[in-house]
Amino acid sequence: MSFFPGFEQRRVTVNDIAFNVRIGGSGKPLLMLHGYPQTHVTWHKIAPDLARQFTVICPDLKGYGDSDAPPPTADSGNYSKRVMGVEMLALMTALGHRRFAVVGHDRGARVAYRLALDHPEAVSKLVVLDILPTADYWDLADRTFAVNTFHWGLLARDGGLPERLIGKDPEFFQDYLMRLWAGDYSALDPEALKEYRRCFAKPVNIAASCADYRAGYGIDDELDRADKAAGMKITCPVLVLSGDQYLSTGENQAVDIWKRWASDVRGCVIQSGHFVAEEKPQEVLAALAPFLES
Repeated sequence: MSFFPGFEQRRVTVNDIAFNVRIGGSGKPLLMLHGYPQTHVTWHKIAPDLARQFTVICPDLKGYGDSDAPPPTADSGNYSKRVMGVEMLALMTALGHRRFAVVGHDRGARVAYRLALDHPEAVSKLVVLDILPTADYWDLADRTFAVNTFHWGLLARDGGLPERLIGKDPEFFQDYLMRLWAGDYSALDPEALKEYRRCFAKPVNIAASCADYRAGYGIDDELDRADKAAGMKITCPVLVLSGDQYLSTGENQAVDIWKRWASDVRGCVIQSGHFVAEEKPQEVLAALAPFLES
């Protein structure tokens, strides 16, 4: 099945890592970063429409999909969002784009906002789908978070525990999470789900995604808190799109929370589960297009 009709599939190597990338359209560059436990295919319902106005670049993040998954370092630092942001900057530079807009969902949104904080000269606009900043999310964690977002703690455990547990039945684990987080699981394309399962089951990807969350508990959280204490702000315009059924901290708080991190923030709530771009693609496009075009 062709999820991205008219798009080119390329393998681009930067920083000694080969990334699987889909590229389509023409116009201003737009980088789209997926989340856990998915791949770039998460954008398949909206990327073709966006490609009518933009040059759309949809990579698999390091450790996901068909991109390389280098072994995690002892402190998982090579899966920090700072490092992954640098990799995305290098990827875009290799493709000839030095300044671009970024749309991110879930873990990809964490890479995206870290990229905007660390390299403001490169990011013209930032869109975050259904997340809060990492440090804020940890601070707002409550009993609902502990049950519905249990994977944050589980995957952050070291010593091989999550890798062993997930590796015994990766399809069950992934499908459990997708059903838990989706508002309307039937809205997710069965062929896309097959693709997510294929990639998620790779042992190297399981190890990499655990490192991603360990970095979220450690270095990513530390960097967020240091920047917040120093008064650093995201300088580009920010659009916050939240589903109304996932963030246990209350989706209506999202824009207010992001205003602590950026000067120009707007956003809206979409009636959806966590996978907003797949569950409610038209609503997402209706919010995205005017923001990106302006």
